Amino acid sequence: MEKIVQEEFEINRFELPREEAIRFMEERNEPYKVELIKDLPEDAVISFYKQGDFVDLCAGPHLMNTKQVKAVKLQSIAGAYWRGSEKNKMLQRIYGTSFPKKKELDEYLALLEEAKKRDHRKLGKELGLFMLKDEGPGFPFFLPKGVELKNTLVSYWREVRKSEGYVEIETPIILNRSLWETSGHWYNYKENMYTTTIDDMDYAIKPMNCPGAMLVYQNDIHSYKEFPLRISELGRVHRHELSGALHGLMRVRAFTQDDAHIFMLPEQIKDEIKNVTRIVNKIYTTLGFKYKMELSTRPEKAIGSVEEWTEAETKLKEALEEMGVDYKINEGDGAFYGPKIDFKLEDCLGRTWQCATIQLDFQLPQLFDLSYIGADGEKHPPIVIHTVALGSLERFIGILIEHYAGRFPAWLAPVQVKVLPITDKFNEYSNEIAQKLRASGIRVETDFRNEKIGYKIREAQLEKVPYMIIIGEKEMEAQMISVRSRDAGDMGSQDLNAFISGLKTEIETKK
Repeated sequence: MEKIVQEEFEINRFELPREEAIRFMEERNEPYKVELIKDLPEDAVISFYKQGDFVDLCAGPHLMNTKQVKAVKLQSIAGAYWRGSEKNKMLQRIYGTSFPKKKELDEYLALLEEAKKRDHRKLGKELGLFMLKDEGPGFPFFLPKGVELKNTLVSYWREVRKSEGYVEIETPIILNRSLWETSGHWYNYKENMYTTTIDDMDYAIKPMNCPGAMLVYQNDIHSYKEFPLRISELGRVHRHELSGALHGLMRVRAFTQDDAHIFMLPEQIKDEIKNVTRIVNKIYTTLGFKYKMELSTRPEKAIGSVEEWTEAETKLKEALEEMGVDYKINEGDGAFYGPKIDFKLEDCLGRTWQCATIQLDFQLPQLFDLSYIGADGEKHPPIVIHTVALGSLERFIGILIEHYAGRFPAWLAPVQVKVLPITDKFNEYSNEIAQKLRASGIRVETDFRNEKIGYKIREAQLEKVPYMIIIGEKEMEAQMISVRSRDAGDMGSQDLNAFISGLKTEIETKK
């Protein structure tokens, strides 16, 4: 590769008709390329790229000259069946990357090494947060510490939602085919849904919470005076993902979605979009994330009139512009029932993740024949905003693990304090301390193993526990504690009540 770069070959494109392209590749003894060309339409014009003596079948585009490739690194090699089928030959795939400057390549490789250390699958196993088993591909198992982390995140989510006037509902996981036909999912999303038969009727495990929320709204007669009506749900959903796409917690087949649905009047749209944006900003800022915003417009596969889509997109644009936020247009990436604002969260390594979203929907309320009694005494369909702040809780936890490298702030940490007696002689006093911490709402573990204190401290550090309390003769006699911080090191001797007070403040303020 380096030799080719130094040769400074021009890269030239040329095209051939299909039959001529087949003969051309047969002459060059390229059976795989011949197979690809034969699968193309008969009237197709086939493109090739040539550099020096080398010619390759490719749609392009390419660089103009090989000298533009400056810094190259081959990274890995893996077996791959031709065209993804195990019936075909096993080929070798070589992975590599290149950058215009060596400095940029070095920075990128350093970033990759840091990402490996932060890999949520590795840390999830080491920290006892979750496990992945062959018995359930794409269906993660959360372990006690992982559940503690998840519950803490959910508690914060509920706290924020309640403070903003949301009520919480719960809807069934399995609902019948007619519901999914009404919502449009049966026709537009069925390939991603798990279906079953109950009492000779077709049912589906919900891939989204929205239709259930529509039924909840439908349960009562509503007046315009109730609006905006804000409803939230932590709903378990299932979506079929190809096995090759599954990746730890980042891409799973079963996950919990932190949905919210806002039913409102047309004139309330902009204010509600601003309110949701403020909520997302609050949550992301608390968790230490930056983010960017994108407006996704009408996709090819969409329901509803172009006029309704145009009106919805205009409302979203106006809200964003009135807030003075920077955003970019993401053409054709809206949901099939409405345009949306996507929040691209940025982690500490500069990687972006699609998490929060605000989707404006004129369609589902009409499909479900939802209505409210307006000021004129007549029935009108409400407007709906679908929104999530975290998105998939499982995926968001994966992002959090990598963002913090498992070193969660004290308020999020599954274990906030670990009590370490130097010998068995101090177990009783250590247990008293642990009980007082638990009584104060602090998550605590004790390490009563017959090991040296240095070993216990190292283990607690590997577990990334925010605080360690070390108990020996001096601490027991003085009825004090010796504190060690994961981040600040030795904090010396302290009064237990003062330590509890300081830690509770740290937890409550989500420092």
